[in-house]
Amino acid sequence: MEIIVYLDVMMAKRKMSLNELSEKVGLTLSNLSILKTGKAKAIRFSTLETICNVLDCQPGDILEYSDDNKKTTS
Repeated sequence: MEIIVYLDVMMAKRKMSLNELSEKVGLTLSNLSILKTGKAKAIRFSTLETICNVLDCQPGDILEYSDDNKKTTS
């Protein structure tokens, strides 16, 4: 089970650099980089809200839940 982060995809769609997003969201480049690479252990709802506001997207555009342990039936 994991959360997949598509922040880099949304940034590319909006033609926004990490530096620009950092300035607009008010997070350090280091913290945004940790989030972008999927290494973050948590994210505040207020931070997610601000990122979605700046990128004009929904949380589901940035985050996806994947359960690799789930068995599919055929």
